[in-house]
Amino acid sequence: MRLKTALTIAGSDCSGGAGIQADLKTMTVNGVYAMSAITALTAQNTTGVRAIQESSPEFLQQQLDAIFEDIAPDAVKIGMVASSALIRVIAERLRFYGAKNVVVDPVMVATSGSALMKTDAVNTLMEELLPLAAVVTPNVPEAQVLSGLTIANPTDMEAAAKQIGANCHCAVLLKGGHSVNDANDLLFANGEAVWFPGKRIQNPNTHGTGCTLSSAIAANLAKGFSLPESVRRAKSYISDALAAMLDLGKGSGPMHHAFDLRGEYAREADGA
Repeated sequence: MRLKTALTIAGSDCSGGAGIQADLKTMTVNGVYAMSAITALTAQNTTGVRAIQESSPEFLQQQLDAIFEDIAPDAVKIGMVASSALIRVIAERLRFYGAKNVVVDPVMVATSGSALMKTDAVNTLMEELLPLAAVVTPNVPEAQVLSGLTIANPTDMEAAAKQIGANCHCAVLLKGGHSVNDANDLLFANGEAVWFPGKRIQNPNTHGTGCTLSSAIAANLAKGFSLPESVRRAKSYISDALAAMLDLGKGSGPMHHAFDLRGEYAREADGA
């Protein structure tokens, strides 16, 4: 039986808790063969981003061509892309290869507060990349930028998700949190709003949660699940990861799901 495949296009996190590293771990545990194209190297840990070295547009294109010409991905997750030039390369190559099941996590600011996307790149993201997405997964601050609306309550979340969907012609998973709506997430797709309730877990190790959620959604889309079911399964996965309360010691530590989670969920993720 052919193993389903997923590609992450994102920045590297040398501390292993977010970015490419978190994506590869998440996709693997969720039962797909994971590949990567790196948009940037970062020197970061859970406390902040110290330096960013972008890939050149030419080198990013070479990575994408190498992957699509050999192992066509069943889903694509896009994370940190800091510049307009890189976004345009990604969009052009995705159109060229007819990429499917594209999940865009519009990473603008790291959990630590460090800016990860240039201001002019936001418009390029909305114009070039989001219309290619099956779903975009902003948190509340990102959704405010994408929608131009202020979000202070669940009603505002619904208005913002609807606005982003109308502007960018894609489904929207607007993540709660940020003290707006506890851990309840809103999926707006095909003109319909569906809430996915969640329970806030008091775990300080949240570095990489956005990367993990979007990668889990992509993995489940690759396996053929519908968007709502992929969201449900991804949300269950990240909730289990946070509830595991894994701790790496010094510092706050990343939200380390990796391979230490209970085995029965990994088997379920594989469809067993």
